[in-house]
Amino acid sequence: MDREMHQKVTARHLKRDAYLYVRQSTLRQVFENTESTHRQYALRERAVALGWPTERVVVIDEDLGQSGASMAGREGFQRLVTDVGMGRVGIVLGLEVSRLARCSSDWYRLLEICALTDTLILDEDGLYDSNSFNDRLLLGLKGTMSEAELHFLQMRLRGGILSKARRGELKAPLPVGFVYGPDNQVSLDPDQQVQETLRLFFLTFRRTGSATATVKAFREQGIPFPRRLRTGPRKGELVWCPLVHSRALQILKNPRYAGAFFFGRMRNRRGPDGRHKTDKLPREEWISLLPDAHPGYISWDEFEENGRRLRDNARTLGTERRSPPREGPALLQGLIICGRCGRRMSFRYHLYRGRLVPDYICQREGIEHAEPLCQAIPGRTIDEAIGQLLVESVTPMALEVVLAIDDELQRRADEVERLLRQEVERARYEADLAQRRYLRVDPDYRLVADALEAAWNQRLRELEEAQHRLEEEKKAKVTVLSEEKRQQIRELAADFPRLWQDPRTPSRERKRMARLLIEDVTLLKGELITVHVRFRGGATRTIQLPLLLSAPDARRTPRQVVEEVDRLLDQYTEEEVATELNARGFRTGTGQPFDGQLVRYIRYTYKLKDRYARLRETGLLTKKEIAQRLGIVPRTVSSWHRQGLLQGIPYDEKGECLYQPPANDIPPKGKHKRSWLQKNAAL
Repeated sequence: MDREMHQKVTARHLKRDAYLYVRQSTLRQVFENTESTHRQYALRERAVALGWPTERVVVIDEDLGQSGASMAGREGFQRLVTDVGMGRVGIVLGLEVSRLARCSSDWYRLLEICALTDTLILDEDGLYDSNSFNDRLLLGLKGTMSEAELHFLQMRLRGGILSKARRGELKAPLPVGFVYGPDNQVSLDPDQQVQETLRLFFLTFRRTGSATATVKAFREQGIPFPRRLRTGPRKGELVWCPLVHSRALQILKNPRYAGAFFFGRMRNRRGPDGRHKTDKLPREEWISLLPDAHPGYISWDEFEENGRRLRDNARTLGTERRSPPREGPALLQGLIICGRCGRRMSFRYHLYRGRLVPDYICQREGIEHAEPLCQAIPGRTIDEAIGQLLVESVTPMALEVVLAIDDELQRRADEVERLLRQEVERARYEADLAQRRYLRVDPDYRLVADALEAAWNQRLRELEEAQHRLEEEKKAKVTVLSEEKRQQIRELAADFPRLWQDPRTPSRERKRMARLLIEDVTLLKGELITVHVRFRGGATRTIQLPLLLSAPDARRTPRQVVEEVDRLLDQYTEEEVATELNARGFRTGTGQPFDGQLVRYIRYTYKLKDRYARLRETGLLTKKEIAQRLGIVPRTVSSWHRQGLLQGIPYDEKGECLYQPPANDIPPKGKHKRSWLQKNAAL
């Protein structure tokens, strides 16, 4: 047998290094199963016995404590496969197949590479040449048995875990506030501060009914929250830190705090990249749920009530992704980006004049730390402006430009694809040429053969990269529009405004049309609302909208009307001013016509001078003053005014007047007084 082993080892193998791969599945095995580790390191002597110098035996032991179920995370195994593929390894040594890999795909991949590079494999049972059918068959069976062995081990362990979980006896990590006693029974943490903090947490949530309000209350009162470290050198240590929203939700949704044992709430599965992914399961699919299994901080009924409150509170969820269009009237739902922090904005609705209108809010960071919102922007005017922009954008000229751009993009894509195809052809020729050169060289002339092999591998990598770039370009290539599609796009210019403005068009369809044209919309609130619209294809538009007024400001009389009232009071009474304003089309802040009472209210509110004061400033006299000047009684003044002998200007709706002073204050006596009055009135 030893002679046969030595016959498989040739000078080609001895010119390369011997690689010894050492692995234990867990750190516990590394420290406790030391004999297995010693046996693996002892394989160096086997390599020396086969002809490799001690200094040419490379030991790879970076994967001590790593599972062999997958290649992911095993840097040592990845290094081994890389060096084997580069032709640096003459022999791979491992105690058994399970040390190298427990996954058939990883094991057969290593066998394929060893066959291509003529690399030997040695374990405790013997030496194998992967190019030999019998050796390859035996190695394949060993790999399959190794994977099956891992499966059986896992199934036995899993069966024991499930049996304990169904009885509620499985010892699992406990959330903060619980500890295992000497009898392995779950009890409340003996730390009274931890207990009181958790009881205060549930009491605050019961009082406020909101996780965010609970976090805010803890932050305002400066109360730290306990947390037990799960990893690192301080594993198991209790630390105190501020309460955050995600932590609050974890506690409220954890049945342990109601004294219940549960198992199987999550399901782990391995993705195509080798990483584990976790899925949440509905309660009816849990493996075990045993209420009243141990002491708790709240009752099971209160836990159920807390869950119901959380579901009722979750009306809108801010997300970092584009959510699908829904039935609500928020046109930009899922498209809005905050101009301050760059996160996706969510929305909520409120009633405005009997219809739902949206408010776009950036609340993720505010919810997490119970702080004020980043920004909240009314969406009514924004949606109207975006709708008008879309109607203006979809014009015949704009669509012709779109079609022209599509033609240009298609031409550019064809040119790029043609160049990439040429690059692939050139790389394939270089790879074939390098292969022919390598195959013509004498295999024993290693100095030249190694260089030609390295050149061949380099050309193969370049060919693979060129093919990858070509495939990526094909995926991203612009689709050619058929003539039928082009005609439909041209007809869209006439149909789109009608369809958009039709009140029978559902909100979801408007959202879908908007998503066909718009990539995203960025909002920034300052003195004005700045709206940055990014269309599909890269075009951008910026719109600035005024801030919506508050309810009192929206109902306030416009400044232009106040100025007009101030000007008209120089010529008209308050009733006449109202008539004049209505004739000119002015309206109040609530859209109502004016009357004398509203004009009087405006005059009082804005401290405008009344008509009486304005006329007095021009020198007009009251009835008493004009009577004294003329030496008559006030009743005679009214009589002379009716007869047209005195000029009076009314200052209110009752007909009260102020009088123009006569040119001559001393009237003649006797029969000449009437002629004097007539002459004075004419003046």
